[in-house]
Amino acid sequence: MDLKLKLRPRFFLFSLVLILLLKVPDFVSAAKPKCISTERQALLTFRASLTDTSGRLKSWSGPDCCNWSGVVCDVRTSHVVKIDLRNPVQDVRSDEYERSSLRGKLHQSLTSLKFLSYLDLSSNDFGGLEIPEFLGQIVSLRYLNLSSSSFSGEIPANLGNLSKLESLDLYASSLRASNLRWLSGLSSSLKYLNMANVNLSGAGETWLEDFSKVTGLKELRLSDSEIKNLPLSLSSSANLKHLEVLDLSGNSLNSPIPNWLFGLTNLRELSLRWCFLEGSIPTGFKNLKLLETLDLSNNLALQGEIPSVLGDLPRLKFLDLSANELNGQLNGFLDALSRNKGNSLVFLDLSSNKLAGTLPESLGALRNLQTLDLSSNTFTGSVPSSIGNMASLKKLDLSYNTMNGSIAESFGKLAELVDLNLMANTWEGVLQKSHFVNLRSLKTIRLTTEPYRSLIFKVPSTWIPPFKLELIQIENCQIGPSFPMWLQVQTKLNYVVLRNTGIEDTIPGSWFSGISSEVTYLILANNRIKGRLPQKLAFPKLNTIDLSSNSFEGPFPLWSSNATELRLNENNFSGSLPQNINVLMPGIQKIYLFHNSFTGNIPSSLCDISGLQILSLRKNHFSGSLPNCWHQFMLWGIDASENNLSGQIPESLGLLPSLSVLLLNQNALEGKIPESLQNCSGLTNIDLGGNKLTGKLPSWLGKLSSLFMLRLQSNSFTGQIPDDLCSAPNLRILDLSGNKISGPIPKCISNLTAIARGTNNEVFQNLVFIVTRAREYQDIVNSINLSGNNISGEIPREILGLSYLRILNLSRNSMAGSIPEKISELSRLETLDLSRNKLSGAIPQSLVAISSLQSLNLSYNKLEGSIPKLVKFQDPSIYIGNELLCGKPLPKKCPKDIK
Repeated sequence: MDLKLKLRPRFFLFSLVLILLLKVPDFVSAAKPKCISTERQALLTFRASLTDTSGRLKSWSGPDCCNWSGVVCDVRTSHVVKIDLRNPVQDVRSDEYERSSLRGKLHQSLTSLKFLSYLDLSSNDFGGLEIPEFLGQIVSLRYLNLSSSSFSGEIPANLGNLSKLESLDLYASSLRASNLRWLSGLSSSLKYLNMANVNLSGAGETWLEDFSKVTGLKELRLSDSEIKNLPLSLSSSANLKHLEVLDLSGNSLNSPIPNWLFGLTNLRELSLRWCFLEGSIPTGFKNLKLLETLDLSNNLALQGEIPSVLGDLPRLKFLDLSANELNGQLNGFLDALSRNKGNSLVFLDLSSNKLAGTLPESLGALRNLQTLDLSSNTFTGSVPSSIGNMASLKKLDLSYNTMNGSIAESFGKLAELVDLNLMANTWEGVLQKSHFVNLRSLKTIRLTTEPYRSLIFKVPSTWIPPFKLELIQIENCQIGPSFPMWLQVQTKLNYVVLRNTGIEDTIPGSWFSGISSEVTYLILANNRIKGRLPQKLAFPKLNTIDLSSNSFEGPFPLWSSNATELRLNENNFSGSLPQNINVLMPGIQKIYLFHNSFTGNIPSSLCDISGLQILSLRKNHFSGSLPNCWHQFMLWGIDASENNLSGQIPESLGLLPSLSVLLLNQNALEGKIPESLQNCSGLTNIDLGGNKLTGKLPSWLGKLSSLFMLRLQSNSFTGQIPDDLCSAPNLRILDLSGNKISGPIPKCISNLTAIARGTNNEVFQNLVFIVTRAREYQDIVNSINLSGNNISGEIPREILGLSYLRILNLSRNSMAGSIPEKISELSRLETLDLSRNKLSGAIPQSLVAISSLQSLNLSYNKLEGSIPKLVKFQDPSIYIGNELLCGKPLPKKCPKDIK
């Protein structure tokens, strides 16, 4: 009996728990909101006005709208309180973003959702529709985000009716606000306002007063809003005292930094980049004790020294003063930072200014700094030894300065360093294993100095480093002669530049194959690397191959890639080019193979590379005819000079509409210049010299309005120089020497206005340089060479009108008459060769007046009389062969000198 009495309480407790457990589903069910039918219908109507190509709203069909994607209901009342339809794909450049964007219109049924407090339609595409005014009727809204959704037009003023709104984001590129008075309706509630990229140019000079009426505002973003003025004083600045974030970047404010900013003592973030601010940085920043982020970059005109008060700001984490005119040294600012024991600076960018001096040891006090960019200034000296104390440093950029000292050994302590850029300085000294031994996080290294400086890597050839690089760029530093192990183990590289590093070794084929899958740039130029390249490799991501100026040998590498530029020039490659080069490298645009020993025919498959722009094959042993299949739209530069090519110049070259540079000199080409070339109206540089070409000079050459250089020397052209050639307005180099041209020099020669006026020739010269990678035509600008023909008659006086002429060579012709006295009008003449003609009379005294003259040859003519006192020209060979000449430097004395 006692046992039953004892069990009853336990049985009762068990029963009670069981009953409660059975009732739990009812409690849970009661707590879960159920859709209110009128609100469900409002949502369905809203859904029907949208276009949803990706099916984001496919769940909007069930009976319970509270379970629909992007819809949230109040747990207690079941009213819809939140609609979040922002685009889940944030990469605006992707096709997926476009597919995922909602389109269509916004329906007024949203106003039926009386308890809606949150509406996010951001990052969709509403096709330039205006923001509907009915949104101003949803007075329950606390959060409204319409950013990046392709709305346009005027922002409706009745948004000012949303008196409960706390956050408003209208970031857009096609919205405008000409009237901002509606903001006063949000004065008591709004905390966050983003109107970046909204056109505020029509808001007038009171724009800031209007924003200051929103007295509770904590975050204001107005970047790129076409604001044209920034008041230097603001009577209502006290209304903005709660501001924590202010972003006015990207507006053309064109003013000094106003003092009223320093009354906003709650500011945590201030961004004024690209505002074209002027003057110096005020010391008033010392008042902003809570400031964590300060961005004054890209104003271009801020000047003066960096004030030390910026170093005193106790909470500053991010400071960007790049791209200004700041000058002076860093000592005061860095000393202040070093004294600030609580300094928490993690980002410092002072690049692209005019800062100077050496880097002080106080730099090492920035122990929390993760990014330091001092590039593009004029700092000198060495990297301070205190650099090793910057234990948090991840990125260091000292590029494009005049650093002319050494790199401290303590540099090797930066275990967190990921990105190192020391390029474009004049470093010297020795880099040892200790400089790198602890750089376990290093991913990228850029280090270049000048060729005349000595920066040597003195690292054990078998040392294996702790880092795996992804990018390496080292130029004009001594790494070689071996290809060291620390480089051989770098198989994660996607960007390689090792230019002029003294490597004379062979490179293992395993290294090339190890990097082949990821590398985008492979540049090993200006070394003496030898050996053969692995024949068959795939480089799926490779953009540029530059192995020029080495000692590679063997056949052309059969590498398949989508590279756009190939440079194998100035090596010892041999054999023929692959007939399927268009398959191996279908995307190639520039091919440089000059100065090798390639043989065989030039493959006709080159004609099938649609994007080919430059083909440079100079100084090889190619033979046979040039392919006659050219049709590319982009091909503008061909250099096949100094080979063994024969046959005729292909007619199909006339089908290249972009052809500008054509260099086929020093071959064995024959026949006439094809008439089809006159279709290439953009030709600037033609060199067909040293061939076996025949026929008359084409008159259409004068119609090439861009023609800068015409060299047809050492061929067998006949007939007279056509008058039409005088019509070429940009011709600066004319060489017709060594042909069989006869008749007089055309009197219209003075019409060559480019020579007469000294028209700028840099553009034309650069075109030749890009194709040839050589400056061989630079010294013959403004020149006429008609030597070695059968030209007769006198020197035409019209030639004296070519005042910028530098080189005049009329030698080895049959010219008679006297040298014109007015030849001194060629005031820029540097070379004058009139030798081996039939010129008579005296040498004009006016030659003395041509101060620029460096080379003179008057030999083998019929000149007579006393030689003028030309101090620079005392070599008898200049005057030899003129029996009637007398006086120094010839041994024959003049009668007046004989006593």
